[in-house]
Amino acid sequence: MNENFDRAPGAGRTRNLPTDPGLLRPVGDSDTNITLFNQREPLRQPRAYPSFPENNSSTAIETGIGGEKRQNKPQQSANANSPPASIGCNDVDTLVKSSKLSASAPEFVPTGINQYEDPPIYDDYEDGYSEPTLADMVTDFLFHLSSSPGTFDSDVEYIASMLNSRVNTEELLQELVELIYTESTAIPNFSYTGARLCNYLSHHLIVSPSSGNFRQLLLQRCRTEYEQRDVAVRGDLETQRKFHSFVLFLGELYLHLEIKSGKGTPNRAEILLSGLNELLISLLSNPVDANLICAVKLLKLTGSVLDDAWKERGKPHMEQLIQRIETVLLDATCSRDVRQMLLKLVELRSSDWGRVCAAAASNATPDNDPNYYMNEPTFYTEDGTPFTAADPEYAEKYQEILDKQDYFNDCGENGTDVYDFEDEMDSEIEEAYESFCLESERKRQQ
Repeated sequence: MNENFDRAPGAGRTRNLPTDPGLLRPVGDSDTNITLFNQREPLRQPRAYPSFPENNSSTAIETGIGGEKRQNKPQQSANANSPPASIGCNDVDTLVKSSKLSASAPEFVPTGINQYEDPPIYDDYEDGYSEPTLADMVTDFLFHLSSSPGTFDSDVEYIASMLNSRVNTEELLQELVELIYTESTAIPNFSYTGARLCNYLSHHLIVSPSSGNFRQLLLQRCRTEYEQRDVAVRGDLETQRKFHSFVLFLGELYLHLEIKSGKGTPNRAEILLSGLNELLISLLSNPVDANLICAVKLLKLTGSVLDDAWKERGKPHMEQLIQRIETVLLDATCSRDVRQMLLKLVELRSSDWGRVCAAAASNATPDNDPNYYMNEPTFYTEDGTPFTAADPEYAEKYQEILDKQDYFNDCGENGTDVYDFEDEMDSEIEEAYESFCLESERKRQQ
């Protein structure tokens, strides 16, 4: 074998890299020491350093090609690509010193963009919190009572205490009266709860300025609306609607507003009694459907109480009102539904507003009392047909259901009979029961 054979991997092999045709020339044995770096361009300069003139790289290439300076060529290329750190720092400092940028410069906003700043949330607050106004407080209270009227008795004491802590001047008391009046006549079906609230506050609000207490200021506010009655009944629909809400609220006030007397027995406001009579006269004097419906609602609400109060004072106001209603039925051109409502109202008053005295109730029979079966329960057949004791064809079935109810009512909570069966067992049953117990005990012991 050849002694000069080199077993190193890749020995004897050469890679002919493509070069620039203009640089090709015969290479002798003296050129074998030239490496690949001699034929490549220097590495790209780092971006962190400023760029250098182009002649540096070209000079490095030219010296790398010449034969006289081959030994210095790698060092020069390395020096060209790695400038001293002090040079880079000096250039950066020069750029910073010559810059015109400023940290305190105004913000740049391109044209065409609307500048909008959200309003500060706590501008009107102190330390991020501020107490609600009296209007907000009253509105929240009334909204709660209107949405949950069943909590009135449990919440009204707290409401009164909160109002006592806020309402301490005449101006605030007048504002409170106006707020409660406005909401009580504006919120649908709130007149009943509003009247109860007014009665409670009239007895529990502490502030009482020289102009009047809560009840007196409330009645003055109602009087202001009351004096506009003749204009309101002939006004537009919105004016009539507000006036009708006031009329029903005043009726609730008469039923619930109590005035304590020296004897300790509370009485109703006498001024409201005469005011309701005048309001009914005004409504019936302009017999349009809306006014007549309001009059019917008011009489159904307060008719029995007004009738009794006027009878005690010997005043025929109720008879005069019924006569006016009968005149409206004969002459007015009201709708059929409103006419039917007026007829039902006259019939209701003729039956003493649906009240039945105790003596009449004891002598009542199905023949002489149409309301005899009023309080009897109603049952339903399998196909959903309702029937009561007044239905003759279901009389037997009705009695059968009642007997079953009486049987189940005699049972305890868990369905066990509350009767004492030991008292009902005869001697034979008792003897059989004792023998059964003995037999069971003997089997258990075995």
